[in-house]
Amino acid sequence: MELHHLILDTSRLTLIPFTLMDHQLLHETFIDPYVRKYLWDDDIISSDQALDILKVNETHFKDKGWGLWKIVIKADHSFAGFAGLWMFFDEGQPQLLYGLLPGYIGQGFATEASRAVCHYALEVLQFRELTASFDTINAPSKGVCERLGMVHLKTEIMNGKETSFYRLMP
Repeated sequence: MELHHLILDTSRLTLIPFTLMDHQLLHETFIDPYVRKYLWDDDIISSDQALDILKVNETHFKDKGWGLWKIVIKADHSFAGFAGLWMFFDEGQPQLLYGLLPGYIGQGFATEASRAVCHYALEVLQFRELTASFDTINAPSKGVCERLGMVHLKTEIMNGKETSFYRLMP
């Protein structure tokens, strides 16, 4: 699938698939202290790990039509973070994933970008449902899920952390 066909637009945002050319940008985002706190359990991932993720991301977009998108603010073309679909916990389909850089928190961008990804997953890819999971103590992620209309599915211990799972159905 051609990547330029996979650009998602909202009123304030453009979501553009990450490519290998975004290696430094993605790595810097993933090692940001706010982003890595929950996404990487506060570990600092290597540049090579970020590159490996981008390689998988390009394959997923080309073969399956999904992956991680850059969140770009239309008003000033600034990069705010990422949103997309990613595989976790050996499940059969990807989950919703999002993360914002600290300067963009509290402005509704995570919800707006995630809403576009949810619509794409359910309407274009025809997923029967979409899940999201997060460390239960991550209150902002719970708020995003609830604003999207997701409902609490379960709470489990995953990789030693209490993890909440939410689900959205069309």
